[in-house]
Amino acid sequence: MFLIIVRHCDSIRRSDYEWSQSEWSHSTETVSRHFNNICSHLVRLAPQFIGPPDFDNIPPVITNNPNYFPYFQDCIGAIDGTHIPCIIVANLQVAYRNRKGFTSQNVLAIVDFDMKFTYIVAGWEGSVHDARVLRDAMSDPNFSFPKPPRDKYFLVDSGYVNRRGFFAPYRGTNYHLRDRRKVGGDRKKELFNYRHASLRNAVERTFRIWKSRFRIL
Repeated sequence: MFLIIVRHCDSIRRSDYEWSQSEWSHSTETVSRHFNNICSHLVRLAPQFIGPPDFDNIPPVITNNPNYFPYFQDCIGAIDGTHIPCIIVANLQVAYRNRKGFTSQNVLAIVDFDMKFTYIVAGWEGSVHDARVLRDAMSDPNFSFPKPPRDKYFLVDSGYVNRRGFFAPYRGTNYHLRDRRKVGGDRKKELFNYRHASLRNAVERTFRIWKSRFRIL
């Protein structure tokens, strides 16, 4: 039943109704209690599956691609935030309402280039900017943020600060291939931004697959 709910984004009440039509009849209270228990156990299991990135080896996706190597040889992953819809009590909805108009949690994640999560922090209000979520995760020791070694870095988008350990693209410069075809602009910066966006796209693709598989997200 847990998998049905998270896979198909069914509500507990609806899932309870569907199961009540079969031989596996359970009350809504029972379903809700066990659903929450499973969520709690998954949180405790998370460290066994979500571990720090590999700081020592260059990812094959970089070494095997002349567009990325040696330019991004010290890159160890990509960071981004994503919004997970949530239901919030009325007096807290303003803080959780994001710029697209729905209530959500802002979830920060680090992904390696095998499209595996290596770090996640959840719970922030949807109205909070991605950069603030990252700043807080780094400053609070309880979040155990995997700070990169001095010579390594994560790729981030232009919404984050470009500083040691976090490599952002050039601001005010085109990102995408279709934009690079336009006349004018600094071609070297455009090419860098295009390759930066192409490599960093690993985190966006991971989010898409994640949400496609678990519709509740």
